Amino acid sequence: MPRLTRAEQRARTRRDLLDAARERFLAVGYGAASLDDIADLAGYSKGAVYSNFTDKQTLCRAVLDEIHRDKIGEVADLTIGGADLEARVQAAAEWLERTVGDVGWTMLELEFVTLSRNDPALTSVITELRNDARGAVVDLLRSIRTPSEGTGVDESALGQIADLLLSAGIGLGIQRAVDPTISVEPMVGALRTALALL
Repeated sequence: MPRLTRAEQRARTRRDLLDAARERFLAVGYGAASLDDIADLAGYSKGAVYSNFTDKQTLCRAVLDEIHRDKIGEVADLTIGGADLEARVQAAAEWLERTVGDVGWTMLELEFVTLSRNDPALTSVITELRNDARGAVVDLLRSIRTPSEGTGVDESALGQIADLLLSAGIGLGIQRAVDPTISVEPMVGALRTALALL
């Protein structure tokens, strides 16, 4: 097996640390996960963590960025293809059922937000994560919308609907993390109505 270059080794170390951090944060939460635990799980020293990430907040933000990208990618996959709008809404409903309220992810997000109460830097990180998610929802709405011929996309309406869907999804996720019997149907109905309005 060929030797890795310095850049390849650094990328591998970073990847290993992110994987270990994701596993640990999702299993025990932000507060209970220590950098020592994450480094041990990845097979590195704590120094390797600090060589790749400024601090625990930066590492958690990177994990949450990846989770957001993964989840948005899953939804984007649902919108691609020749399926009619109703088939895509149904696929989205199935995704919501599987995903919204995932205990590890939802509680990690909630804990991270709660910690930001008296920390302006962390509040800024959370705001960036939310804005990135909003942008992705706008892009998804734009991609599955079938505008009438001759009409353009009302960007303001897309943004408002994205805000509404994102807020409803966050709230529903928290509720379902506590009680998984809560139905995703209201969210599916909101999505269907939002698309009809566009």
